[in-house]
Amino acid sequence: MAIQRMDHVGIVVDDLEAAVAFFVELGMEPEGEAPIEGRWVDRINALDGVRVDMVMLRTPDGHGKVELTKFRSPAAVSAEPAVAPPNTLGLRNIMFAVDDIDDVIARLRTRGAELVGEVVQYEDFYRLCYVRGPEGIIVALAEQLG
Repeated sequence: MAIQRMDHVGIVVDDLEAAVAFFVELGMEPEGEAPIEGRWVDRINALDGVRVDMVMLRTPDGHGKVELTKFRSPAAVSAEPAVAPPNTLGLRNIMFAVDDIDDVIARLRTRGAELVGEVVQYEDFYRLCYVRGPEGIIVALAEQLG
């Protein structure tokens, strides 16, 4: 077997506090936070003088994790455009299964999130949408029907 499991998704953010609040509002639970620096992190990133603040969050079932990282040094660089459309090359979104999509959207809106398009129903199986949160992060939400 090539892999054992998917461990986590890493996201670089500028406003760590806002990003953590967004994912906590979504229902994730903080697992740990730490400042990270040292030669080993320089080597893995192929950068010199790396200093970051990192927060790890987990889904309530304990299987999924998101790592949020704020670069103190060197400064993070912005992708162009800052608010990329859904057809931009690269990592598109992280999908979460939710119990009540309308409730989740309402709660995330209190954290500045906006719908990318609209909530749609896929046949008789799911209600789905994309939500853009802080730093332009797109999360997909899926509410199973029936």
